[in-house]
Amino acid sequence: MTDGPTPTERFIQGILPENPVYRQLLGLCATLAVTNGLKPAMTMAVAVGFVLLSANVIISLIRNLLKPHLRIVVFTLTIAAFVTIVDRFLGAYMYQMSKALGPYIPLIIVNCIIICRCEVCASRQSVFTAAADAVGQTIGFGLALASIAVIRELLGTGMLAGIQVLPAAWPSWVIMVLPPGAFLTFGLLLGLINWVDAVKSAKQGRKG
Repeated sequence: MTDGPTPTERFIQGILPENPVYRQLLGLCATLAVTNGLKPAMTMAVAVGFVLLSANVIISLIRNLLKPHLRIVVFTLTIAAFVTIVDRFLGAYMYQMSKALGPYIPLIIVNCIIICRCEVCASRQSVFTAAADAVGQTIGFGLALASIAVIRELLGTGMLAGIQVLPAAWPSWVIMVLPPGAFLTFGLLLGLINWVDAVKSAKQGRKG
C-alpha cells in the first residue's frame, strides 16, 4: 500500500473539491443524458454508486496481485460484473426505469469515474480508504446529477420527481428536457461554480 490521502480526506474530496462532474468533468455522457428528470438521475447515481463501491473494494482487495499491463482489463471485467447485476436488477424490479435509462446502464462499464477511482485509489490504497473514496465520489456525482435534473425538470415540465410543483399555467420550456437543455444547464452551472471559485480566490489573494 502506498501513502496517500486518508479515508476521511478521500471522502471529503469526492463530494466537492474533486467532484467527478464539476471538477474532473468525468461521466458527462450519462450526466447529460439522464438528467431530464430527477428520478432517472437519482437511479443512475445509485447504480453508479453501487458499481463504484463494489469495484473499488474488489480492486483494493486484489491490488497486490494486479499486473501493470493487465490492470485495465481487470478493472473493466470487475466493473462489468457489477454493472450486469445492476442491469438485471432494474430489468426485473424497475422495468419502466430500465427502459427509460436504456443503454446508459450498460455504458457504466466504461464510465471514466469508476475506472479513474480504481486506478487512482483502489489499486493503491486499503479497502477502507477505497470504500470511503467510492462513497464520497458517489455523493458528489449524485449532487451534480440532482442539481442539473432539478433545474431541467422544473423549467421543462413544472414538475419535480413527477410531482407538480409549479402552477399548471407555467409556460414549460420544452428545450430544457431535450439534449440542448442538458448542455445549457450544465454549462451555466459549471460557469457559476468557476465564478464563485474565482471570487473566493481573489478575496483570499487580497487578504494574503
